[in-house]
Amino acid sequence: MDTSDFRNGLSLIYEGNIFTIVEFQHVKPGKGGAFVRSKLKNLKTGATIDKTWRAGERMDQAVLDRRPMQYLYALDDEAYLMDTESFDQITIPVEKIGTQAKYLKENTEIQVVLHKDEVIGVTVPDFMELIVSATDPGLKGDTATGGTKPATLEGGATVMVPLFINVGEKLKIDTRTDTYLERVKS
Repeated sequence: MDTSDFRNGLSLIYEGNIFTIVEFQHVKPGKGGAFVRSKLKNLKTGATIDKTWRAGERMDQAVLDRRPMQYLYALDDEAYLMDTESFDQITIPVEKIGTQAKYLKENTEIQVVLHKDEVIGVTVPDFMELIVSATDPGLKGDTATGGTKPATLEGGATVMVPLFINVGEKLKIDTRTDTYLERVKS
């Protein structure tokens, strides 16, 4: 693979790490040779770097496998997952899931990214319905002020919610932005 194959979302191996192309731009200056500016995201650490490549420069493509799996439970900093197609179970360190682990509850369907059968990353659903496990008591009728308060959800995530939300209510949460969307009718 070379720079002419670049497209957003493509994965490649650079300096022994797996990166995904976030964005790129082919540049043809008036003088000198063409080059490609790119922004790469490290799949293991989440860090982004800027890299400039000479036009036609070659690199190795990383072949990633994305599989749906079911989150079963966590025990002693290990997450237990089950492949929904083969029913094989695997364990991974909870830290591989990253900050999104706070949204996981038993039997949640997740996407696992693998490279040569090694788990590189985990993606939780963008929207989840979770029950409020702790918050200050709600104020009936207090909907016009637009005030918010912190609420702890099952799994341990804390999000800001309107003042009228009470313990035990089910909420729809955007896991990408850690924001409350709406109450879910049971």
